[in-house]
Amino acid sequence: MNKQARTQWWEGLPAGIRNQIDGYVLQDSLMAAIRVVTEIGLAPDGIGAATAQLIVGDRYAHHGDRIAREPDTPLDHESLVRRVGGILGSVVAIEAVWDGDTVHDWFVRLLAITAEPAEEYALAFIHRSLAERHLGEGAKLDGRHPVAVAAERAGGDLAAHLCVPFHFSSPDTPDDDAPRWQP
Repeated sequence: MNKQARTQWWEGLPAGIRNQIDGYVLQDSLMAAIRVVTEIGLAPDGIGAATAQLIVGDRYAHHGDRIAREPDTPLDHESLVRRVGGILGSVVAIEAVWDGDTVHDWFVRLLAITAEPAEEYALAFIHRSLAERHLGEGAKLDGRHPVAVAAERAGGDLAAHLCVPFHFSSPDTPDDDAPRWQP
C-alpha cells in the first residue's frame, strides 16, 4: 500500500479509532498501535502486519517531537560499567548487533555476552538520536552511520575496560543477518 493509499485508509477510519491509534503512538507504544491497525484492518481491508507498520510509521512521522519517547538507555562509560556489574555470570564479550524497524530505522543493540550461563544482556539500544547526542556536534564519521560509530566507541571502550573482545560484524553497513560472536 503506497503512502497515498495509506492516507486515504487512515482518513476513512472513525475518529475514535484514529484517536486510539494516535494515543498509542503519542505514548510510544508501537506494538499496541500496530495491533489496533491489524485488528481493525482484518476485514474488509485486509491490512497485514507490514502495512500496519507503515501506517503507524506515518503516524509517528506526523507527530514527531510530540511523542513521549521512552528514555534513552545510557551510553556513557560509567553507566555501561555499572550495568555490566549487575549481570550474573562472567562477561566474555561485548557485541554490537544491527536491528531495525519501519519507525526507528536502523539501530544497534549493544550486548554483554556471558558463558555460564550462556546468555546475552541488552546494555543499550542505540538509535540515531542517541548516537548523535553521544558523539556530539561535528563528530568525525567518515561517511559511516552515526549509530555504528557510537556503538564502536562505547562498546569498544567497555570491552577494553573488561578485558574481553568487542565484536561488531558489520560496522560499515547495517546488516541484521551479520554473523554473531562465537567463543
